[in-house]
Amino acid sequence: MTSNQLEWRALQPDTERFQHLLSQDVVADAECFASVQSRLFNGLNLFLQTPAKVPLMLVKCAESAEYLALLHRILSSLHEDEPDALYGGSYQIDGTTVHWHPAQSTGEPFASEGGVHCADWIEAEQLFGCVRQYQGNVQLTPGLVHQANGGVLILSLRTLVAQPLLWMRLKQMLTTGQFIWYSQDETRPLPLAIPAMPLSFRLLLIGERDVLADFQEIEPELAAQALYAEFEENIQLAEDEEFSQWQQWVTGIAQDLGYEAPAADFWPLLVREGARYTGDQDTLPLDPLWLTSQLQEAALYSEAGLLSGENLSDALTTREWREGFLSERIRDDILLDQILIETEGEAVGQINALSVIEFPGHPRAFGEPSRISCVVHIGDGEFTDVERKAELGGNIHAKGMMIMQAWLMAELDLDQQLPFSASIVFEQSYAEVDGDSASLAELCALVSALADQPINQQIAVTGSVDQFGRVQPVGGLNEKIEGFFAICNQRTLSGSQGIIIPTANVRHLSLQQDVVDAVREGKFHLWAVSGVEEALPLLTGVEWYKEKQPCLLQSIQERIAQFNLPDARQRPWPLRWLNWFNQR
Repeated sequence: MTSNQLEWRALQPDTERFQHLLSQDVVADAECFASVQSRLFNGLNLFLQTPAKVPLMLVKCAESAEYLALLHRILSSLHEDEPDALYGGSYQIDGTTVHWHPAQSTGEPFASEGGVHCADWIEAEQLFGCVRQYQGNVQLTPGLVHQANGGVLILSLRTLVAQPLLWMRLKQMLTTGQFIWYSQDETRPLPLAIPAMPLSFRLLLIGERDVLADFQEIEPELAAQALYAEFEENIQLAEDEEFSQWQQWVTGIAQDLGYEAPAADFWPLLVREGARYTGDQDTLPLDPLWLTSQLQEAALYSEAGLLSGENLSDALTTREWREGFLSERIRDDILLDQILIETEGEAVGQINALSVIEFPGHPRAFGEPSRISCVVHIGDGEFTDVERKAELGGNIHAKGMMIMQAWLMAELDLDQQLPFSASIVFEQSYAEVDGDSASLAELCALVSALADQPINQQIAVTGSVDQFGRVQPVGGLNEKIEGFFAICNQRTLSGSQGIIIPTANVRHLSLQQDVVDAVREGKFHLWAVSGVEEALPLLTGVEWYKEKQPCLLQSIQERIAQFNLPDARQRPWPLRWLNWFNQR
């Protein structure tokens, strides 16, 4: 095993360190929310206790019924109504005159005891009530703002941004402390004059970051005055305490769904799937929607209502199979040689890079190997990015290409222009390519072509590079590895196949069990590198630079020097290359 080669234990989160906690009975704690969402909990407390000119709070979270219900429950536990407090009142209609009377009892239509109220999507009549006239009789119907009088109102921000008039009227109530009746039909006035009523409530608006940005643009001053907090979607596992808090959080969600606390063997699988979801071995998800989905699917395979590791394993396997049609068809194209990907032998200027494919409307991203080729020829030192020339390359891809070229030119340290030009392309790519995660692979293919040194086709590469040759982390690592492994596995594993990844990406690994088993048995390999000079020997078998010994850098320099001999440019092109090969 080389120093860069990863052991199988590094390919998944280490659940052994929490083994002593897995067998303990987990009880959902009422204070669990305050532990895992301490910033949000502090904000909600301030929201309820601090007097404000405009009692408004913005919370960044998903706009779903689950989050609304969660915030409703937490605020209800924190909100303390004054004993026997009554807000609002009643309207008395005498002919053509309407009188307002403060509330005397809870039975009055516009009376409220405060409390916490919420709604996802809401229309004007539901929020503000309405004035109805039937056979000469006028009836006033209360809305949600009247029910929340003296309390807290939680609304989806997207609802208000999508209905600007709704927001403008709600904003007026919030700032003036009065509810003024308006006709629902702009072309017709109210049938009679209705006096305004006092209205006082705290408004909490939830939304994703994009709609919060829209709101900030619409109401910059109001957004600046509002309290702000975020629902933290994951938790960092620094100590045992954080893992226990996460267990309590999950158990609380399970109990809300009517399930028993998960069994001990359920937790390792959920940790691995959670790390895969967050993209980090030391980070686990708190998202109620995602956790609910895992628990509910596992429960479908449970007969007694107890969630076990076998139930979750069955759910995950079935889900992968159910959603795997598209990835299987693309994989078939490779296995049937409709898309040419070599996993054996050697080739100069050709390398297997790794891509992540996401189709609109498809729930699962999946990895696919991509063949990158590079050819060099006599020229003026230009490096041609074919994807960019064909307008199929994005800006980030173009940036990655320029960065890796800058590193190579700095390493060559030439006192004159490079006498070769190169052309680099993603073969059989018919859609836009973007991102810099293939820049390490492109650089290795370029070096191979310049040095005329073949690359081992059994090894795939992913990673971006900076101008100093350092290999930087990339996204979608698990999907990329599993995509290449699936091709190698179906073609029969040779024991020499594997993937080079950035060292910084090791903490992001949470691979499927078949990949881990293959690595443990020595049938497949993963190498972690932190620099270009570490990746090139693994691919070519030759060091990038070795003083006074054959190396890739020396091969490129000798080739340049051979071409720059006084009579080299005078010979016909085929003879120049023939002479060069003979001298080698």
